[in-house]
Amino acid sequence: MKLGIGIGWRPEIADAVEALPGIDWVEAVAENLCDDHLPASLVRLRERGVTVVPHGVSLGLGGADRPDPARLAGLAARAALLGTPLVTEHIAFVRAGGARTGSPVLEAGHLLPVPRTWAALDVLCENVRVAQDSLPVPLALENIAALISWPDEELTEGQFLAELVDRTGVRLLIDVANLHTNHVNRGEDPARALDELPVEAIAYVHVAGGVERDGVWHDTHAHPVTAPVLGVLAELRSRIAPPGVLLERDDDFPPADELAGELDAIRATLDADRGGVRPVRKETPRPTPPAATSQSDGDGETEAATSQTDGNGETEAATSQTDGNGETEAATDAVRDRVAVAQTSLLSALVAGTPAPEGFDHRRLGVQSRALAAKRADVVAKVAPELPEILGRRAYRDAFLAYARSRPMSAGYRRDALDFAEQLLIAGRPADDAARRRLTHWWQDRAAPLPPRRTARLIRAARSVLVGR
Repeated sequence: MKLGIGIGWRPEIADAVEALPGIDWVEAVAENLCDDHLPASLVRLRERGVTVVPHGVSLGLGGADRPDPARLAGLAARAALLGTPLVTEHIAFVRAGGARTGSPVLEAGHLLPVPRTWAALDVLCENVRVAQDSLPVPLALENIAALISWPDEELTEGQFLAELVDRTGVRLLIDVANLHTNHVNRGEDPARALDELPVEAIAYVHVAGGVERDGVWHDTHAHPVTAPVLGVLAELRSRIAPPGVLLERDDDFPPADELAGELDAIRATLDADRGGVRPVRKETPRPTPPAATSQSDGDGETEAATSQTDGNGETEAATSQTDGNGETEAATDAVRDRVAVAQTSLLSALVAGTPAPEGFDHRRLGVQSRALAAKRADVVAKVAPELPEILGRRAYRDAFLAYARSRPMSAGYRRDALDFAEQLLIAGRPADDAARRRLTHWWQDRAAPLPPRRTARLIRAARSVLVGR
């Protein structure tokens, strides 16, 4: 499947995308599209023969729970509506908690890394199979950028991706900007990752910009593509001619001529003579799973085996086998429970201020926590632009970041905006009477026929104190 050169379609640059020369395809965030109709811009692009690929961000295939059937159905509906040749998602978890941990569900509002352990891989592979069975077209998964590393990882990124492809047959979406991010933040060599992963499984490639602050690379998608990222693209190009390459931009959109210039730089990198293309990755030793009697879950504990050998040296996920008494399923659920506890502990430390799990870099956790809160504030300001208008931009940001320190997100950004406004009203804020009236009216229009009464405010305030303990 040849895609060619593409760009991420966003409503803010829809007109510019339509006017850009040489665009073969676009990618749209799946969750920003309706199930039953498309924005006029995407309709026009499709009529011109431009392929549109839906790119999901909320499945959380790396999470401890099996994929939500409703989310899968929504992604499948968008794929059918677009007539797309494939859909894409991420190797990440985006929420944690719930029934497996007996704790409230926490939403990250961001893509967080899964531990590169055999146990986490088993869970991911089963989740991917569930997703593949629910989608009408092939699935490709993207490597993510990370500010933090899990302790006691058992596989490199390349090994993890190779095992995932071997077990599931899933395609890969390789983000070269994310490989560069992980090089700066986690000391991982992009060339080694490319040598270890199955480049022949690549469906397409992402290229995006970022910025380095205090030795940490932030994958912002709001800055120009840098030379080091293009260098990683050149490394990949020396191994394979990717079927498609796409420029991502999600914020601080530049003029159309700057976008065209970045696309030209990508084309030049792909067209440069690299001394020939290596058709397959270097032969590297395949990692050996733990013995079939035990399995490490990344926390230093062992669990009943979730992989078995078929006698030919090949490893099969235990989720595809059973002894007829349900024991394999029980073992898998036990592994899922352990992964759930580990992911919930990490996410709670990032968004709820609980103690950091053992083995993590506390400074990096602080950087990630602040980045999550800042992103959350920015997205809420986008979905509810009246809030910074009513409060003032600086006052809004200060108030929201203070709110976010003790109020984890649990139901999406629109609900987050309403909860934030409600907490301000409960506290009698803002102090300015006119601004408080405007905020009350805004809250009334979106949340309830009446603002919270005094009794309700006191009850909610008391509950919030208890929850925050």
